[in-house]
Amino acid sequence: MNRLLLVDDDVELAEMLRDYLAQEGFAVTLAHDGEAGAQEALSGQYALIVLDVMMPRASGVEVLGRVRSQISTPIIMLTAKGDDVDRIIGLEMGADDYVPKPCTPRELVARIRAVLRRVNSTPTESADNLLQIGELTLWPGKRTAQWRNAPLELTSTEFNLLLQLARNAGRVVSKRELSEQALGRSLTRFDRSIDVHLSSIRHKLGRRPDGQSWIETIRGIGYQFIRE
Repeated sequence: MNRLLLVDDDVELAEMLRDYLAQEGFAVTLAHDGEAGAQEALSGQYALIVLDVMMPRASGVEVLGRVRSQISTPIIMLTAKGDDVDRIIGLEMGADDYVPKPCTPRELVARIRAVLRRVNSTPTESADNLLQIGELTLWPGKRTAQWRNAPLELTSTEFNLLLQLARNAGRVVSKRELSEQALGRSLTRFDRSIDVHLSSIRHKLGRRPDGQSWIETIRGIGYQFIRE
């Protein structure tokens, strides 16, 4: 049974979601403020953390920063509907996905399962096999990466996106394809999560010698990892 941590100061909503998630096979621990949520999250005993943005004692964004600096547990943010600022900040700081509130329990379960599938997937590559494109080296089996012979720290979602682009290096990959293969869900209108994750990856890779990005945006089509 997957253990989840749900951090939300709306006690009634949190208990309702806990009961629903229990029916879906998850064991859920609740925390109702940011400070308690951060302490519980840092125990490292959870497969995934669901984290509300607006909370007392510490905001979800503050908790995200504290947790992500110490452990790599997948995190889904609960954000106010239409609040793009919190959404983008959360993704930039390492959240794996977000769900706008109010949300249905069914939608939350679908997002949780999609993230867990990405994290727990067993790729055909063994831990010893690698994918090398220029100065980028990826070990899909171990889910680790190197860039220019130095460890490349990536979130789970960033790793999946970069892996898909590297596997198709020199070819344009559509945004829809990236969403389905790397995020495990269909692309929705106005969803900017891929753009934000790719912005973070670009920052970590730096610039090519000509000053351009290693990941090019092909407007209206998709993205391409540039071969050296």
